[in-house]
Formats: sequence, structure tokens, C-alpha cells
Amino acid sequence: MQGKSAKAFFKKNIMIIALIGVILGFYFGTGGKILLPQNINNLFSQNGYVFVLGTGMLLCILTGGNIDLSVGSVVCFTGGIGAVMMDRGMSAVLAVIVMLAVGLAIGLFQGFWIAYVSVPPFIATLAGMYAFRGLSNVVLNGYSIGVRNVGFLNVFGGGADCYIPDFIGGGKGLNLTCMIAGVVIAALFLILNIKTWITRKVKGYANESMAVELVKTGVIAVLIIYIAWKLAQFKGIPSVLLWILAVLLIYNYITQRTAIGRYLYAVGGNRKATELSGVNTKKVFLIAYANMGFLAGLAGILTLARAVQGNPTFGQGYEMDAIAACFIGGASAYGGIGNVYGTVVGAVLLGVINQGMSIMGVSTNYQSVIKGLVLLVAVLVDVVSKKKE
Repeated sequence: MQGKSAKAFFKKNIMIIALIGVILGFYFGTGGKILLPQNINNLFSQNGYVFVLGTGMLLCILTGGNIDLSVGSVVCFTGGIGAVMMDRGMSAVLAVIVMLAVGLAIGLFQGFWIAYVSVPPFIATLAGMYAFRGLSNVVLNGYSIGVRNVGFLNVFGGGADCYIPDFIGGGKGLNLTCMIAGVVIAALFLILNIKTWITRKVKGYANESMAVELVKTGVIAVLIIYIAWKLAQFKGIPSVLLWILAVLLIYNYITQRTAIGRYLYAVGGNRKATELSGVNTKKVFLIAYANMGFLAGLAGILTLARAVQGNPTFGQGYEMDAIAACFIGGASAYGGIGNVYGTVVGAVLLGVINQGMSIMGVSTNYQSVIKGLVLLVAVLVDVVSKKKE
């Protein structure tokens, strides 16, 4: 029994174990540079779009292994619109609203063809990838357009002061506001997870013992405090991290606690049975892709702020990073399986690999090779496990 439990635990947490192994490997390979405070900060700042797009992509994948190939182009298109609007003196607030609205409209447009006309998601979004890349060039007229709105840059993570101020102060080089926030978040995480485990135990469907749950939750809580400590040694909490956390928390709640979340898993598990139970599966598909467009608009805002300019080449390969983060994080290539926590693990793993290899001076060509192999291994684990079941 203990052997089976250990095997089940390893299978369930294989990517977390892999992430720890990769971090340790790069720690020794870079002489500890991978864990310097500035590099921890860059891990979130440079990969904010992966967390956001990966979360949206997860909802598409849950519907049956479907993907959205257009998100990189939509990021570029929405970012280009925002850059042009602010360059012409328009309000940053208006620009943000328009970027989100355009992203949502694109998602609804593509979702309509997928849900109600039965165009395969691969084809519909491939068409969108070409179309919106072309429209990005039209909007930007083939040139880069700089963003000079300081408020926009600071709020969305691109300005020199895009960090939450240290309201407490007095930390002698340590941002106490960041440190206290980390401790509070870790404590809340610990309490909520233990409370959830107790509820499951009372209802009779707790899969793990109290000891295992405490160890897992405790390790994550310590990790949260460690990250806060590292960020506190640099400049504190980057504003982009707040947007990442907001997206992750909201969509974790949606997927785990709401009816639409249950429908997404149900459609991916067995669409025919879900339809027979009275669920409007077409509406589920429409919501998944509309949501993907909306989050692509948000990723466009974060990318625009990070780069401090709109550029016709931005967003290339973003769709692949988002898809890889989901599959590496445990989402099934067949749909119906996956969660936001797993996507976070996948996004962090990709970020660590990118950053670690960059610090070590590895060619970008080899970086792509390694990321491709990691993705292949992750999908193979899913396929092999399905065959055994």
C-alpha cells in the first residue's frame, strides 16, 4: 500500500519534482546567480505574459485538448492599438479599456466560428494568427511606437517605479511591506488549504493524509515567504506580479468553484454525455475562447508596458509558450484534466529554463531545443499514463 501511495504521489507531483531538480541544476550551473534577487524579480516581470496567456489557454485545452494559435498576434494587435492611442494623446485608461474590449471581441469572433459553425479550433485560430499579425502591421504602419505615459508604465510593470512602495520602511535595504505581504499570503494559503482538506475529509473524499497535506502546503508556504524575501532585497513587489496573482486567483476560483468551471472539465471529459445532461456545450466553447481573447488583451497591455513600445514583431511564439506551460503543468492533451496551479508550475519551469540558459550563455537555438524536449516529455507522461489506465 505504501509503495502504491508513493507511486501515486510521485505521478501526481512529477512536474513539481522536475521543477525543483531544474532549479537546483541551474543553481549549481550558474554559481547561484539564478536565485539572485534581481533574477527572481525578472522571472516574473519577463514572463508575466506566460502566466496570463497560459491561464486562458488552459480553459481552451480543458474543452478537449483544443488550443488558440492566434494569441501572440492578438497580443501584438491590442498592444499596437494601445500604443497608437496613447501616442496620439488619448487617455491611458481609455486605451486599456479599448485593448481589453478588442481582445474580448476577437475571442468572441473566433469562438463563434468554433462553437456554432464547427470550424476546427486549430484552423479558426490559425487564420486569426495570420490575420491579426497583418493587422498589427497596419495599425503600427510597420514601425515601433514608444509609450511615454508614466502612469500606465508604472501600473502595468514597465516604468522605473513599477513597484509597490514600501509603506512601512525602516528595513535597512529590505522592503518590509513586501516581506510582510509574503508572510500574510503564506499564512492565508496554509489556513485555506488545511480548511479545504478538513472539508473534504468530513465529506469522505480526501485523497491524502493530514501529514502529507501539511508537508505539501507547508513547503509551498515556505516557498512563498522565500520569494517575498528575495523580492524584498531588490525593489519589492513588481506591479506586474499583482496582475499575475489576480488572474491566477480569479481563474482558479472559476475553474474549481463555479458551474462554468465544471462544464469545461465535463466537455473535455465527454462532450456527448455533457450535451445529453442538458449543458449547452456550444456556449462553453464560446466562453472559453472569448475569455482567451480577453486575457490576450491583458497580456498585450503587460507586454506593451514591459517593452515601453508597440512593435509589429511582438508576441511571436507567445502562443507556444502558453501551450507549453499548460501541458508541462499537467493539462491533458485529450482535455478534461488540468488546473491553474499546474499552469503556474509549467510557466515557472519555462521561465527558469530560459533564464538559467541565458545566464549560462546557451544559444537561443539550443534553448528552443531544450524547451521542445521538455514539452515532449510532459506530453509523453500524459499519454503513457492514459494507456496504463
